[in-house]
Amino acid sequence: MVNWSYVGGSRGAYIVRADTIEIGGYAIEYIEYLFLLMMAVAILSIVLSRTIARTQLGSGFATIRDDELAAEASGVPTLRLKLIATTISGALMGMAGAPFPYYIGYLQPASAFGLEYGVNSIAMPIIGGTTSWVGPLIGAILLGSLQQIATVTISSAVNLLIVGLLLVAFVVIAPNGLIGLIHERLRGRRSSK
Repeated sequence: MVNWSYVGGSRGAYIVRADTIEIGGYAIEYIEYLFLLMMAVAILSIVLSRTIARTQLGSGFATIRDDELAAEASGVPTLRLKLIATTISGALMGMAGAPFPYYIGYLQPASAFGLEYGVNSIAMPIIGGTTSWVGPLIGAILLGSLQQIATVTISSAVNLLIVGLLLVAFVVIAPNGLIGLIHERLRGRRSSK
């Protein structure tokens, strides 16, 4: 990718975008349009996750998450469900990533294939918790907000350090994320009464 001249090689390619876009007779700024588009993709992802969690497909995913060998022994088609999960997550990641070059205004291999995006996509669900659809949402809001605050107040170079420290802390202290930690505290209060 770094040496591919079609996308500008290592220096990248600039994306020319309009300042405003007309939708339904109304002219809005292109950045606002991208925000609305990204918000729609986020809402679609949350609705889809919540819908899948309530179906038989979601039960199969939860069974594989809890114990894959036991799920396979009880007749759950683990390979097919893992392929479905990969397809759905890949489609959602593609929809989320497609407007990004238009937002930043250029495309380069370091930004498209950077370590930060891969680590964030793993860290957000781990921090929030993977046992519920709301866990990754909480993790994304918490980590995204913390990274923006660190970028504005300290430096953008600190972001990966913050993510790494939070990952280590949550793996050690709360392996089931914030949602798991809250459920454990609630169970502790109920058992003490």
